Amino acid sequence: MRRMDGRETHIPFMKMHGLGNDFVIIDSRGRGAMMTAELARAMGNRHRGVGYDQLAEITDAPGADLHLTFWNSDGSQAGACGNATRCVARHVMDATGKAQLHITTARGDLYAVEAGGGQTSVNMGQPMTAWQEIPLAHEADTLALPIEGAPVATSMGNPHCSFFVPDAEAVDLARFGAAHEHHPLFPERTNVQVASVIAENHLRMRVWERGVGITEASGSSSCAVAVAAHRRGLTGRKVQIDLDGGSLMIDWRDDGVWMTGESAHVFDGQWRL
Repeated sequence: MRRMDGRETHIPFMKMHGLGNDFVIIDSRGRGAMMTAELARAMGNRHRGVGYDQLAEITDAPGADLHLTFWNSDGSQAGACGNATRCVARHVMDATGKAQLHITTARGDLYAVEAGGGQTSVNMGQPMTAWQEIPLAHEADTLALPIEGAPVATSMGNPHCSFFVPDAEAVDLARFGAAHEHHPLFPERTNVQVASVIAENHLRMRVWERGVGITEASGSSSCAVAVAAHRRGLTGRKVQIDLDGGSLMIDWRDDGVWMTGESAHVFDGQWRL
């Protein structure tokens, strides 16, 4: 909606979730990006706003179907968000009838395809494992960081610190995640995962997201843990990951890390400026 002077008065949005990892989706195609850190914080407040783990803004992308920009609820930006990408892809495919999409992000070009049964697959691209790419504050072995527990560092367009533990359920994630998000080895902060092997090619994982806190699921975290587990020799390249909100299938192929799972539309609304 616009005033007589052409200024926006309301912003239409959708609320969606992928396995309980919830998002606000704003479609700004045809009018240009409008999100700011201040607006992201206001909408992200779960008591005075809409509330979300991340916000995804859709804008036009020459040569692609759409561009996505991701915001955390603290007003910071995220380079990647796998579950939000899957949610947006599901929405756009349902609206257009397309079975595949080309999506651009700060992470690079991503591709989404119809997986059947209400599921969507997204190629999250190749993982980055060099210390400069993640980035780390200084050179270190990314397969066994000099941190108690020897976690694995991976970037999926955002930094991840993955701990493999005997029992992911036994970890005090609120304390553990908050402490490691701000570890000095990660100058841009990091997402933190604790994961346990529960069967062959089957992991249980819990997530602390940078700029958010504990979330029920995370697509990019699931991709990072699957990559880390294979690099450690704990699993093959195709794994099932059970999160608090449900399960994702991750398949590290030659062309990238594919993530497959469900998504859901919750409601539509308008934010009054």
